[in-house]
Order: sequence, then C-alpha cells, then structure tokens
Amino acid sequence: MSPTPADVAVVLDHVHKAYGGEQPVVALDDVSAAFTRGTMTAVMGPSGSGKSTLLHCAAGLDRPDSGTVRIGATDLSSMSESRLTELRRGRVGFVFQAFNLVGALNVEQNILLPSRLSGHRPDPAWVAEVIGRVGLGDRLRHRPAQLSGGQQQRVAIARALVTRPEVIFCDEPTGALDTRTAAEVLALLRSAVDRTGQTVVMVTHDPVAASYADRVLVLADGRIVRDMPQPGAERIAEHLALLGRRQPVASREG
Repeated sequence: MSPTPADVAVVLDHVHKAYGGEQPVVALDDVSAAFTRGTMTAVMGPSGSGKSTLLHCAAGLDRPDSGTVRIGATDLSSMSESRLTELRRGRVGFVFQAFNLVGALNVEQNILLPSRLSGHRPDPAWVAEVIGRVGLGDRLRHRPAQLSGGQQQRVAIARALVTRPEVIFCDEPTGALDTRTAAEVLALLRSAVDRTGQTVVMVTHDPVAASYADRVLVLADGRIVRDMPQPGAERIAEHLALLGRRQPVASREG
C-alpha cells in the first residue's frame, strides 16, 4: 500500500544533479524517492554513488538541476535562500560525522543554538527531556573539547531534536565512533523515530548501522538500484558486495 501525501515527510521527484563544466559529473540521475513519516531510512552505496548529494538536495542544502523536492507539502524549488534557511532551522535537524559543534559554546548553548537562531523559545520541559534522553545532564557546562567523540555526537543529536524537526538528516553519524558508542548513537536516533514519530534519513557505509533502519536505499552511479525494507546487516552487506553485477533497472524487494 503506497503512502498518502499526508504520510510522507520528504519527496524527491525525478531529481537530477550534476557538477562540473564541459564534462559534468552526474551525481543524481532522475532519482525519485519518498520517505514516510515516523520511519528511519538508511542511504548506502559506494563512494561517488550520489548518497551525500541526495541527502543535501532532500534537506535543501543543495538545489537540483531539475526535478522537485518537497518537505511535507512545501516545494523547495521555488524558495529563496533566506526562506530555505528559515525552513532548515525550524523543520529540519542535522547530524554530521564531524559533529559541527561551536567550540566557544558549552553543551547547553550548542543544544539551544538552533532555537536562538530561529528566534523561537523552546519548551523547557522538552529541552530537559532531550538532555535527559541523550544523557548529558552532568555535562551542560562543558565545552566540546572537554567531551569524547561519542559525547559530542550526543550533543549534536540533542541539538537536532530540540526544535522538534519533522525530519532529521544524518551524514555518516557513526563514522568517527567506536562500535559501542556507535550503537548508543544509533539507538538514540532510533528512539527519535519510535518515541516521538520523527523521520530519520541517514547516509551510512556501515551495514550494521543500516540495520537499525526500517528501509535501506542503495545508490550506484546516481541511481537507486535497491530499495529494501528491513533487510538486516548480512543481507545489506551481501547486496553491497554484489553491486558490480547489478541490473541497470532499479529493483524493489519485499
């Protein structure tokens, strides 16, 4: 059963994106995908397959050359840069491999930064819940340099959650973390889906990380070549290993 428009958090419709001049490199080649509200999707593929470009276009960080992108019912293609910035601050959260925290601010200030920039005062009860959920109650006055990598990523997740965004985009959120810490971070992202109904779209190279998702999209040469619901880590790794023998037409597996 296909999701209704009200059920969809993000839609890419025939998106094409290329970089370069006389001999452009095609990053996304007529990509269409819909991400259902309250689900977690992992986006995978080899280096240069278009994963990060898909994420950046879906989040309004980059504009496609053609096709449309919608967050909810909002079409991003006609929006000015200032309106896109406003949308990203209020309706979208980001978690990156490099954490992207402000070194001069402490943990609490980093978490509240999106709210300050958007001019909206967050609900104190919700802020307290987010801080408790990521386990940072005793670190609020610490600066990022005083934290471990896992703690810094927890700050980034709290910062992404505090504005109650419709969708959280993650680019290799566990790439710089050890296995145990990565599992804790993935559990936090999973809880954002299961407990508060948010939508998570995560680029990752790790089949174990992808196994936390409800669905896995695999890209190659700028196209979606696999769309797999809850495949499990072993099956994901198997499909990635077989990419060299893939069929040119995308397949959907149940």
